[in-house]
Amino acid sequence: MASRHGLRSLQRVTFQHPGLIVAPRTFSTVHDVPATPFSSKPPTEPPAPPTAERTGQLAKALNAIAPRNDWTKEEIQEVYETPLMELISAASQIHKRFHPPSAIQLCTLMNIKTGGCSEDCSYCAQSSRYSTGLKATKLSPVEEVLAAARIAKANGSNRFCMGAAWRDMRGRKTNLKNIKAMVTGVRELGMEACVTLGMIDAAQAKELKDAGLTAYNHNVDTSREHYPSVITTRSYDERLATIQHVADAGIHVCTGGILGLGENKKDHIGLVYTLATLPAHPESVPINTLVPIKGTPLGDTKPIAFDAVVRTIATARVCMPGSIVRLAAGRVVMSEEKQMLCFMAGANAVFTGEKMLTTDCNGWDEDKAMFDRWGLRPMESEELKPERKTLKVESASAAETSAEPASVAA
Repeated sequence: MASRHGLRSLQRVTFQHPGLIVAPRTFSTVHDVPATPFSSKPPTEPPAPPTAERTGQLAKALNAIAPRNDWTKEEIQEVYETPLMELISAASQIHKRFHPPSAIQLCTLMNIKTGGCSEDCSYCAQSSRYSTGLKATKLSPVEEVLAAARIAKANGSNRFCMGAAWRDMRGRKTNLKNIKAMVTGVRELGMEACVTLGMIDAAQAKELKDAGLTAYNHNVDTSREHYPSVITTRSYDERLATIQHVADAGIHVCTGGILGLGENKKDHIGLVYTLATLPAHPESVPINTLVPIKGTPLGDTKPIAFDAVVRTIATARVCMPGSIVRLAAGRVVMSEEKQMLCFMAGANAVFTGEKMLTTDCNGWDEDKAMFDRWGLRPMESEELKPERKTLKVESASAAETSAEPASVAA
Protein backbone atom coordinates (compact mmCIF):
# COMPACT_ATOMS: atom_id res chain seq x y z
CA MET A 1 0.00 0.00 0.00
CA ALA A 2 1.42 3.39 -0.95
CA SER A 3 1.88 6.13 1.61
CA ARG A 4 -1.30 7.98 2.50
CA HIS A 5 0.64 11.23 2.07
CA GLY A 6 1.31 10.63 -1.61
CA LEU A 7 -0.30 12.22 -4.66
CA ARG A 8 -2.49 10.60 -7.25
CA SER A 9 -1.64 10.41 -10.99
CA LEU A 10 -4.04 9.33 -13.70
CA GLN A 11 -3.40 6.33 -15.94
CA ARG A 12 -5.45 4.79 -18.73
CA VAL A 13 -5.95 1.03 -18.83
CA THR A 14 -7.87 -1.12 -21.30
CA PHE A 15 -9.70 -4.11 -19.80
CA GLN A 16 -10.10 -7.07 -22.17
CA HIS A 17 -12.51 -9.95 -22.05
CA PRO A 18 -13.14 -12.63 -24.72
CA GLY A 19 -15.82 -11.41 -27.08
CA LEU A 20 -16.24 -8.10 -25.21
CA ILE A 21 -14.72 -4.75 -26.09
CA VAL A 22 -14.43 -2.39 -23.13
CA ALA A 23 -13.56 1.26 -23.58
CA PRO A 24 -10.44 2.59 -21.85
CA ARG A 25 -11.13 3.77 -18.27
CA THR A 26 -9.32 6.28 -16.16
CA PHE A 27 -8.39 5.57 -12.57
CA SER A 28 -5.88 6.90 -10.03
CA THR A 29 -2.74 5.34 -8.63
CA VAL A 30 -1.01 6.61 -5.48
CA HIS A 31 2.71 7.45 -5.81
CA ASP A 32 5.09 8.26 -2.93
CA VAL A 33 6.14 11.74 -3.97
CA PRO A 34 6.38 14.87 -1.86
CA ALA A 35 3.22 16.93 -1.68
CA THR A 36 3.37 20.30 -3.39
CA PRO A 37 2.32 23.17 -1.12
CA PHE A 38 -0.77 25.15 -2.11
CA SER A 39 0.09 28.08 -4.32
CA SER A 40 0.19 31.49 -2.69
CA LYS A 41 -0.55 33.20 -6.00
CA PRO A 42 -3.87 35.03 -6.30
CA PRO A 43 -6.63 33.15 -8.12
CA THR A 44 -6.82 33.73 -11.85
CA GLU A 45 -10.64 33.61 -11.86
CA PRO A 46 -12.57 36.78 -10.93
CA PRO A 47 -14.25 36.84 -7.48
CA ALA A 48 -17.81 35.67 -7.15
CA PRO A 49 -20.40 38.39 -7.69
CA PRO A 50 -21.52 40.19 -4.50
CA THR A 51 -24.37 38.61 -2.60
CA ALA A 52 -27.07 40.40 -0.61
CA GLU A 53 -24.97 39.80 2.51
CA ARG A 54 -22.20 42.01 1.16
CA THR A 55 -24.08 44.85 -0.48
CA GLY A 56 -26.55 47.57 0.44
CA GLN A 57 -28.20 47.99 3.82
CA LEU A 58 -27.33 44.50 5.03
CA ALA A 59 -23.64 45.17 4.43
CA LYS A 60 -23.88 48.44 6.35
CA ALA A 61 -25.55 46.66 9.25
CA LEU A 62 -22.90 43.94 9.26
CA ASN A 63 -20.16 46.56 9.54
CA ALA A 64 -21.91 48.96 11.92
CA ILE A 65 -20.18 49.70 15.21
CA ALA A 66 -23.34 50.77 17.09
CA PRO A 67 -27.13 50.70 16.70
CA ARG A 68 -28.76 53.41 14.57
CA ASN A 69 -32.27 54.83 14.70
CA ASP A 70 -32.39 56.74 11.40
CA TRP A 71 -33.69 53.83 9.32
CA THR A 72 -36.06 54.57 6.45
CA LYS A 73 -38.87 52.24 5.42
CA GLU A 74 -37.11 51.68 2.10
CA GLU A 75 -33.94 50.57 3.85
CA ILE A 76 -35.84 48.20 6.14
CA GLN A 77 -37.72 46.83 3.14
CA GLU A 78 -34.39 46.07 1.45
CA VAL A 79 -33.30 44.12 4.52
CA TYR A 80 -36.65 42.34 4.87
CA GLU A 81 -36.67 41.22 1.23
CA THR A 82 -33.17 39.72 1.34
CA PRO A 83 -33.24 36.00 0.39
CA LEU A 84 -34.24 34.36 3.64
CA MET A 85 -31.20 32.17 4.34
CA GLU A 86 -28.84 35.07 3.60
CA LEU A 87 -30.90 37.28 5.91
CA ILE A 88 -30.78 34.70 8.71
CA SER A 89 -27.03 34.29 8.24
CA ALA A 90 -26.42 38.03 8.46
CA ALA A 91 -28.75 38.43 11.44
CA SER A 92 -26.90 35.65 13.23
CA GLN A 93 -23.56 37.38 12.67
CA ILE A 94 -24.93 40.66 13.98
CA HIS A 95 -26.47 38.90 16.96
CA LYS A 96 -23.11 37.42 17.96
CA ARG A 97 -21.52 40.86 18.02
CA PHE A 98 -23.94 42.24 20.59
CA HIS A 99 -25.07 39.21 22.62
CA PRO A 100 -23.78 35.86 23.92
CA PRO A 101 -24.99 33.68 21.03
CA SER A 102 -26.13 30.66 23.04
CA ALA A 103 -27.81 32.59 25.88
CA ILE A 104 -31.61 32.85 26.01
CA GLN A 105 -33.36 35.03 28.57
CA LEU A 106 -36.07 33.16 30.48
CA CYS A 107 -39.10 35.29 31.39
CA THR A 108 -42.23 34.21 33.22
CA LEU A 109 -45.53 36.04 32.79
CA MET A 110 -48.40 36.17 35.31
CA ASN A 111 -51.85 37.57 34.69
CA ILE A 112 -52.43 39.55 37.90
CA LYS A 113 -55.82 40.91 36.83
CA THR A 114 -57.86 39.02 34.23
CA GLY A 115 -60.53 40.28 31.84
CA GLY A 116 -63.01 43.13 31.98
CA CYS A 117 -60.97 45.45 29.75
CA SER A 118 -62.93 48.16 27.94
CA GLU A 119 -60.69 48.14 24.86
CA ASP A 120 -61.74 46.52 21.56
CA CYS A 121 -58.41 44.87 20.60
CA SER A 122 -59.72 42.36 18.07
CA TYR A 123 -57.30 39.60 19.12
CA CYS A 124 -57.80 39.77 22.88
CA ALA A 125 -59.87 37.43 25.04
CA GLN A 126 -59.78 39.93 27.90
CA SER A 127 -61.96 42.53 26.20
CA SER A 128 -65.35 42.94 27.86
CA ARG A 129 -66.82 43.40 24.38
CA TYR A 130 -66.39 39.75 23.35
CA SER A 131 -67.88 36.50 24.61
CA THR A 132 -64.85 34.26 25.10
CA GLY A 133 -65.83 32.48 28.31
CA LEU A 134 -63.12 34.29 30.26
CA LYS A 135 -64.17 35.32 33.76
CA ALA A 136 -63.04 38.74 34.94
CA THR A 137 -61.12 38.88 38.22
CA LYS A 138 -59.83 41.50 40.63
CA LEU A 139 -56.15 42.26 41.19
CA SER A 140 -54.27 39.30 42.70
CA PRO A 141 -53.00 39.62 46.29
CA VAL A 142 -49.38 40.72 46.62
CA GLU A 143 -48.19 37.58 48.38
CA GLU A 144 -49.82 35.33 45.79
CA VAL A 145 -47.87 37.11 43.06
CA LEU A 146 -44.59 36.93 44.97
CA ALA A 147 -45.12 33.20 45.58
CA ALA A 148 -45.43 32.72 41.82
CA ALA A 149 -42.26 34.78 41.32
CA ARG A 150 -40.34 32.54 43.72
CA ILE A 151 -41.39 29.47 41.73
CA ALA A 152 -40.30 31.16 38.51
CA LYS A 153 -36.90 32.02 39.96
CA ALA A 154 -36.42 28.47 41.23
CA ASN A 155 -37.00 27.28 37.66
CA GLY A 156 -34.40 29.58 36.15
CA SER A 157 -36.39 32.66 35.10
CA ASN A 158 -34.69 35.97 35.81
CA ARG A 159 -37.47 38.30 34.64
CA PHE A 160 -40.96 38.18 36.14
CA CYS A 161 -43.65 39.97 34.15
CA MET A 162 -47.04 40.98 35.54
CA GLY A 163 -49.99 41.87 33.31
CA ALA A 164 -53.28 43.53 34.22
CA ALA A 165 -56.18 43.92 31.78
CA TRP A 166 -56.85 47.65 32.00
CA ARG A 167 -57.13 50.43 29.46
CA ASP A 168 -55.16 52.76 31.73
CA MET A 169 -54.28 53.44 35.37
CA ARG A 170 -56.51 56.46 35.97
CA GLY A 171 -58.27 56.30 39.34
CA ARG A 172 -56.46 53.12 40.39
CA LYS A 173 -54.36 54.46 43.28
CA THR A 174 -54.91 51.45 45.53
CA ASN A 175 -54.14 49.04 42.72
CA LEU A 176 -51.00 50.99 41.82
CA LYS A 177 -49.88 50.86 45.44
CA ASN A 178 -50.25 47.08 45.49
CA ILE A 179 -48.49 46.72 42.14
CA LYS A 180 -45.56 48.77 43.44
CA ALA A 181 -45.34 46.35 46.38
CA MET A 182 -45.25 43.46 43.90
CA VAL A 183 -42.47 45.16 41.93
CA THR A 184 -40.40 45.80 45.04
CA GLY A 185 -40.91 42.22 46.22
CA VAL A 186 -39.83 40.76 42.86
CA ARG A 187 -36.69 42.91 42.84
CA GLU A 188 -35.85 41.78 46.36
CA LEU A 189 -35.82 38.22 45.02
CA GLY A 190 -33.00 39.26 42.70
CA MET A 191 -35.20 39.18 39.60
CA GLU A 192 -36.05 41.78 36.99
CA ALA A 193 -39.61 43.10 37.26
CA CYS A 194 -41.77 44.01 34.26
CA VAL A 195 -45.41 45.11 34.19
CA THR A 196 -47.99 45.82 31.50
CA LEU A 197 -50.92 47.86 32.81
CA GLY A 198 -52.23 49.73 29.79
CA MET A 199 -51.61 53.44 29.33
CA ILE A 200 -49.76 55.31 32.07
CA ASP A 201 -48.81 58.95 32.50
CA ALA A 202 -45.49 60.48 33.48
CA ALA A 203 -46.27 60.60 37.20
CA GLN A 204 -47.32 56.93 37.30
CA ALA A 205 -44.20 55.95 35.40
CA LYS A 206 -42.08 57.75 37.98
CA GLU A 207 -43.85 55.94 40.84
CA LEU A 208 -43.14 52.59 39.21
CA LYS A 209 -39.51 53.56 38.63
CA ASP A 210 -39.15 54.53 42.29
CA ALA A 211 -40.56 51.12 43.28
CA GLY A 212 -37.72 49.48 41.31
CA LEU A 213 -39.47 48.56 38.06
CA THR A 214 -37.04 47.20 35.45
CA ALA A 215 -39.19 47.29 32.32
CA TYR A 216 -42.65 48.30 31.14
CA ASN A 217 -44.36 46.45 28.28
CA HIS A 218 -46.63 48.36 25.93
CA ASN A 219 -46.80 46.85 22.45
CA VAL A 220 -47.56 48.90 19.35
CA ASP A 221 -49.00 45.65 17.91
CA THR A 222 -48.53 46.33 14.18
CA SER A 223 -47.74 49.06 11.67
CA ARG A 224 -49.31 52.49 11.98
CA GLU A 225 -51.18 51.85 8.72
CA HIS A 226 -52.74 48.53 9.75
CA TYR A 227 -53.41 49.49 13.37
CA PRO A 228 -56.94 50.96 12.84
CA SER A 229 -58.04 47.59 11.44
CA VAL A 230 -57.16 45.95 14.74
CA ILE A 231 -58.01 48.50 17.45
CA THR A 232 -60.23 51.61 17.50
CA THR A 233 -60.42 52.51 21.21
CA ARG A 234 -56.78 53.55 21.60
CA SER A 235 -54.74 55.41 19.02
CA TYR A 236 -51.25 54.55 17.83
CA ASP A 237 -49.99 57.86 19.14
CA GLU A 238 -51.45 57.13 22.59
CA ARG A 239 -49.37 53.97 22.65
CA LEU A 240 -46.27 55.90 21.65
CA ALA A 241 -46.99 58.49 24.36
CA THR A 242 -46.98 55.79 27.05
CA ILE A 243 -43.70 54.43 25.66
CA GLN A 244 -42.22 57.92 25.91
CA HIS A 245 -43.39 58.32 29.53
CA VAL A 246 -41.72 55.00 30.36
CA ALA A 247 -38.45 55.99 28.69
CA ASP A 248 -38.45 59.43 30.30
CA ALA A 249 -38.79 57.81 33.73
CA GLY A 250 -35.68 55.72 33.12
CA ILE A 251 -37.56 52.43 32.83
CA HIS A 252 -36.57 49.95 30.12
CA VAL A 253 -39.03 49.96 27.23
CA CYS A 254 -40.45 46.60 26.16
CA THR A 255 -42.51 46.96 23.00
CA GLY A 256 -43.15 44.80 19.97
CA GLY A 257 -46.01 43.42 17.96
CA ILE A 258 -48.26 40.57 16.92
CA LEU A 259 -47.95 38.81 13.58
CA GLY A 260 -51.01 37.27 11.94
CA LEU A 261 -53.54 40.09 12.41
CA GLY A 262 -54.47 40.12 8.75
CA GLU A 263 -51.52 42.31 7.83
CA ASN A 264 -49.07 41.99 4.94
CA LYS A 265 -45.30 42.29 4.59
CA LYS A 266 -45.50 46.09 4.37
CA ASP A 267 -46.94 46.04 7.88
CA HIS A 268 -44.09 43.87 9.16
CA ILE A 269 -41.71 46.42 7.67
CA GLY A 270 -43.79 49.23 9.19
CA LEU A 271 -43.74 47.58 12.62
CA VAL A 272 -39.94 47.31 12.59
CA TYR A 273 -39.74 50.88 11.30
CA THR A 274 -41.76 52.21 14.25
CA LEU A 275 -39.54 50.40 16.77
CA ALA A 276 -36.18 50.99 15.08
CA THR A 277 -36.77 54.75 14.76
CA LEU A 278 -37.73 55.42 18.37
CA PRO A 279 -35.34 57.91 20.03
CA ALA A 280 -33.69 54.88 21.67
CA HIS A 281 -34.26 51.29 20.63
CA PRO A 282 -36.48 49.26 22.98
CA GLU A 283 -34.57 47.23 25.57
CA SER A 284 -36.68 44.26 24.51
CA VAL A 285 -38.86 43.53 21.48
CA PRO A 286 -41.46 40.77 21.90
CA ILE A 287 -42.53 39.15 18.63
CA ASN A 288 -45.88 37.41 19.10
CA THR A 289 -47.79 35.28 16.62
CA LEU A 290 -51.55 35.35 16.90
CA VAL A 291 -53.17 32.60 18.92
CA PRO A 292 -56.77 32.81 17.63
CA ILE A 293 -59.34 32.79 20.44
CA LYS A 294 -62.94 31.88 19.72
CA GLY A 295 -65.32 34.75 20.36
CA THR A 296 -62.88 37.46 19.27
CA PRO A 297 -63.10 39.07 15.80
CA LEU A 298 -59.87 37.28 14.83
CA GLY A 299 -60.92 33.97 16.34
CA ASP A 300 -61.07 32.15 12.99
CA THR A 301 -57.92 33.64 11.48
CA LYS A 302 -55.58 31.24 9.71
CA PRO A 303 -52.02 31.01 11.07
CA ILE A 304 -49.44 33.25 9.48
CA ALA A 305 -46.78 31.57 7.33
CA PHE A 306 -43.71 30.74 9.39
CA ASP A 307 -41.26 32.24 6.92
CA ALA A 308 -42.83 35.66 7.60
CA VAL A 309 -42.26 35.16 11.33
CA VAL A 310 -38.59 34.27 11.06
CA ARG A 311 -38.05 36.98 8.42
CA THR A 312 -39.50 39.60 10.79
CA ILE A 313 -37.34 38.37 13.67
CA ALA A 314 -34.21 38.53 11.52
CA THR A 315 -35.09 42.02 10.28
CA ALA A 316 -35.66 43.19 13.86
CA ARG A 317 -32.26 41.80 14.84
CA VAL A 318 -30.52 43.55 11.94
CA CYS A 319 -32.21 46.90 12.61
CA MET A 320 -32.07 46.75 16.44
CA PRO A 321 -28.88 44.81 17.16
CA GLY A 322 -28.65 45.67 20.84
CA SER A 323 -32.24 44.82 21.79
CA ILE A 324 -33.44 41.59 23.32
CA VAL A 325 -35.79 39.97 20.76
CA ARG A 326 -38.33 37.86 22.58
CA LEU A 327 -40.08 34.88 20.97
CA ALA A 328 -43.39 35.38 22.76
CA ALA A 329 -47.01 34.22 22.26
CA GLY A 330 -47.47 31.48 19.69
CA ARG A 331 -44.21 29.69 20.46
CA VAL A 332 -46.14 26.84 22.06
CA VAL A 333 -47.40 25.70 18.63
CA MET A 334 -43.96 25.91 16.98
CA SER A 335 -41.95 22.76 16.47
CA GLU A 336 -38.57 22.59 18.14
CA GLU A 337 -36.86 23.03 14.78
CA LYS A 338 -38.85 26.20 14.04
CA GLN A 339 -37.88 27.63 17.41
CA MET A 340 -34.22 26.95 16.69
CA LEU A 341 -34.47 28.78 13.36
CA CYS A 342 -35.92 31.77 15.23
CA PHE A 343 -32.98 31.68 17.65
CA MET A 344 -30.54 31.48 14.74
CA ALA A 345 -32.28 34.51 13.23
CA GLY A 346 -31.67 36.56 16.36
CA ALA A 347 -34.35 35.80 18.95
CA ASN A 348 -32.76 35.51 22.40
CA ALA A 349 -35.57 35.49 24.95
CA VAL A 350 -38.70 33.43 25.61
CA PHE A 351 -41.64 33.26 27.95
CA THR A 352 -41.56 30.04 29.91
CA GLY A 353 -43.67 28.66 32.73
CA GLU A 354 -47.25 27.69 33.35
CA LYS A 355 -49.20 30.16 31.19
CA MET A 356 -49.10 33.36 29.17
CA LEU A 357 -51.88 35.88 29.92
CA THR A 358 -54.75 33.76 28.59
CA THR A 359 -53.03 31.18 26.36
CA ASP A 360 -50.80 28.17 26.94
CA CYS A 361 -47.05 28.48 27.44
CA ASN A 362 -44.07 26.17 27.03
CA GLY A 363 -43.17 24.72 30.42
CA TRP A 364 -39.87 25.07 32.27
CA ASP A 365 -38.99 21.37 32.08
CA GLU A 366 -39.79 21.26 28.38
CA ASP A 367 -37.57 24.26 27.70
CA LYS A 368 -34.72 22.94 29.84
CA ALA A 369 -34.69 19.69 27.89
CA MET A 370 -34.78 21.55 24.58
CA PHE A 371 -31.92 23.82 25.64
CA ASP A 372 -29.82 20.81 26.59
CA ARG A 373 -30.38 19.19 23.21
CA TRP A 374 -29.35 22.27 21.26
CA GLY A 375 -26.57 23.65 23.42
CA LEU A 376 -28.47 26.70 24.66
CA ARG A 377 -28.41 28.08 28.19
CA PRO A 378 -30.38 30.56 30.31
CA MET A 379 -29.07 34.10 30.09
CA GLU A 380 -27.43 35.28 33.30
CA SER A 381 -28.65 38.47 34.97
CA GLU A 382 -25.31 40.24 34.52
CA GLU A 383 -25.54 39.66 30.77
CA LEU A 384 -28.62 41.90 30.71
CA LYS A 385 -26.80 45.06 31.79
CA PRO A 386 -27.40 47.96 29.37
CA GLU A 387 -23.72 48.35 28.51
CA ARG A 388 -23.76 44.90 26.87
CA LYS A 389 -26.43 46.09 24.47
CA THR A 390 -24.40 49.02 23.15
CA LEU A 391 -21.27 47.03 22.41
CA LYS A 392 -18.92 48.84 20.05
CA VAL A 393 -16.29 47.02 18.04
CA GLU A 394 -13.63 48.26 15.66
CA SER A 395 -14.73 46.05 12.82
CA ALA A 396 -16.91 43.12 11.97
CA SER A 397 -13.85 40.88 11.67
CA ALA A 398 -12.68 41.85 15.16
CA ALA A 399 -16.08 40.97 16.53
CA GLU A 400 -16.09 37.63 14.77
CA THR A 401 -12.85 36.61 16.48
CA SER A 402 -14.10 37.61 19.92
CA ALA A 403 -17.58 36.13 19.67
CA GLU A 404 -18.53 33.37 22.07
CA PRO A 405 -18.58 29.96 20.38
CA ALA A 406 -21.88 28.14 20.40
CA SER A 407 -23.45 25.07 18.89
CA VAL A 408 -26.39 27.21 17.79
CA ALA A 409 -25.97 30.74 16.50
CA ALA A 410 -28.73 32.27 18.57
